Amino acid sequence: MKKLFAALALAPMLLAGALAHAQAHNDKDTQEDIARHRAMAAAHEAAAKCLESGKGHDQCQKDLQAACKNLAIGKYCGMKHAH
Repeated sequence: MKKLFAALALAPMLLAGALAHAQAHNDKDTQEDIARHRAMAAAHEAAAKCLESGKGHDQCQKDLQAACKNLAIGKYCGMKHAH
């Protein structure tokens, strides 16, 4: 019973923290996110065209990594899939 009351007492504080975090994303941040997503999409489109041109997977992956440097998290430019 004590755990239930503790959880009920903690819930409003967690909700308030989540709402504050959600509101911290202002218009400038949103515009930067939009630009970043468009740049990642362009990099992936270029990678697709690279593969279509007959260049090897390794070369196209290297080009994608270079295009996404400082743009996305990880070495797969925000995406990873199985081969």
